Amino acid sequence: MEAVIQAIAHMKSDFPTKFGIPRQSGLVEALRSTIVFEPEFRNPDALRGIEDFSHLWLIWQFSQAVRQDWSPTVRPPRLGGNVRMGVFSTRSPFRPNSLGLSCVRLLEVEETREFGTVLHVGGADLMDGTPIFDIKPYIPYGDAHPEAAGGFTDHAGDYLLKVDFPNDLLNRVPSDKHQALLGVLSHDPRPSYQRNPDRVYGLTFAGCNIRFTVKDGTLTVTEITR
Repeated sequence: MEAVIQAIAHMKSDFPTKFGIPRQSGLVEALRSTIVFEPEFRNPDALRGIEDFSHLWLIWQFSQAVRQDWSPTVRPPRLGGNVRMGVFSTRSPFRPNSLGLSCVRLLEVEETREFGTVLHVGGADLMDGTPIFDIKPYIPYGDAHPEAAGGFTDHAGDYLLKVDFPNDLLNRVPSDKHQALLGVLSHDPRPSYQRNPDRVYGLTFAGCNIRFTVKDGTLTVTEITR
């Protein structure tokens, strides 16, 4: 019998496209997003006790990466996009069921007039509108394994850039988004296989189009438009 699942909620975030989204949840804790439940699941009883947990697991769909077919191997960006690994040995979006798994910090449970109970979370790596299939509490004694091996990610790492963001440009971005945007930029939003220092990249975040270049470990913001 074929399994059928449906979205219980969707994410409201500052990323209208997938470009620039952190490669993993929790990398940029300053990011703020909101989980809005579908009308059928706007029952406050379903969230009873959730405020007692500090973190949540989200099971969601890579909605921009759904394909009819699948490949047993993928090219992880952190390996330069040239080395193939087994799809089930990675967190690539290009997988048979296009499912993602993220751990986020629960910041607030809010009752709203328009959407019922919503969850405000921090550190999410989800695009605006991403469908969410399930939410589970993060349980430290069972979910945390400090001794765990990270496979190829132990060596690939996440390389931080220095960010040169002129104040006159930064002030065009809403002040409550400054810390999150600086965090996103510092984690190098470029595809790992693109390293042309003369190329100008564009990132859309919180209603702003941010254009930047990267050279010698420094990301320089060159233009901001609304």
